[in-house]
Amino acid sequence: MTKYIKADKFFLKSGMVGPGYLAVDGGVFGEFSKEISEGQEIIDYTGKWIAPGLVDTHIHGYMNHDVMDNDAEGIKVMSEGLLSCGVTSFLPTTLTSSRELLTKVAKTIGDSYQEVKGAKIQGIYFEGPFFTEKYKGAQNPGYFSDPSIEVFNEWQEASGGLIKKIALAPEREGVSEFVKEVTSQGVVVALGHSDATLEEAQKAVEAGASVFVHAFNGMRGLHHREPGMVGATMTLHDVYAELICDGHHVHHKAMDVLIKTKGHDHIALITDCMMAGGMPDGDYMLGEFPVTVAGGTARMESGNLAGSILKLKEALKNVVDWGMATPEQAVMMASLIPAVSCNIDDKCGVIASGRDADFIVLSNKLELEATYLDGIKRYEA
Repeated sequence: MTKYIKADKFFLKSGMVGPGYLAVDGGVFGEFSKEISEGQEIIDYTGKWIAPGLVDTHIHGYMNHDVMDNDAEGIKVMSEGLLSCGVTSFLPTTLTSSRELLTKVAKTIGDSYQEVKGAKIQGIYFEGPFFTEKYKGAQNPGYFSDPSIEVFNEWQEASGGLIKKIALAPEREGVSEFVKEVTSQGVVVALGHSDATLEEAQKAVEAGASVFVHAFNGMRGLHHREPGMVGATMTLHDVYAELICDGHHVHHKAMDVLIKTKGHDHIALITDCMMAGGMPDGDYMLGEFPVTVAGGTARMESGNLAGSILKLKEALKNVVDWGMATPEQAVMMASLIPAVSCNIDDKCGVIASGRDADFIVLSNKLELEATYLDGIKRYEA
């Protein structure tokens, strides 16, 4: 039975349309129409806006569960909880750890990802362990190493081919060969937690790397005689920049410069959220490190930031409230662009006929009012 979503605005891939009606039939989107015949079943969101479900491509945990717990039930809790953030698709994200634990985590997710009932797992993101110590962030340098195809293939086999993205530091040995090989397998390579020069980053991009991990954070800054990783993020063509828009990780002016330099169509809003997301202030763990959550941040004992407690719906609203994007651009940065940057835009990130009816309902102030998965309302504010 076809139902019609009635709303004032719809964020389609081609642009914003409306008012009108969007058909949903059997859990998938149909066509948008300005008018429909009488007697149809209508879900009335007059005055509201309809956007694609958000896509979080860098998230370590939520609701007191961490991907590195290696617990399928915990991943399911994350999946359900993310619906309240407007997220309908995500990449569970690992941390630097031992080869053996990462193999186990890859297998656990690969074996159970189809059992989640909330936000859909569209792949796994391996953040590390091929990093360097100077910008280690909340990663354990004891596990850092040069990239190894043999080790990567072990993880990918354990996951059942589910790893969609892996991050490394461009200055490690053997990066170009590794990047060429894994990108030939359809895996996205991201660059981060790195003290690389512009030239080193450029070589990795020439080999096929295409994403910069949480821009500005965990990377060599911009200097007028050595543009470094930040300079590479800003100036290299056809690469995407992850950006944490929580007001703590990156200064508003720095965000604004990056967005204006790269364009909204090359910025992927991410959360880098850890297990304390959706939880009260207090003491938590990020991988092997104790973390204190207070005042909107998650910090290690050193005072360094350790992931975030950001919800993607908040990042979407923030960039508009801070004057850095229109609502249309912000929706794109939180849905389509993350999906495109990870080669999963055939699965999520757009409202289009024949695609899964995963969408969110927003107020005209960009507050989340409802989340739909396969055409069924699963969360209401």
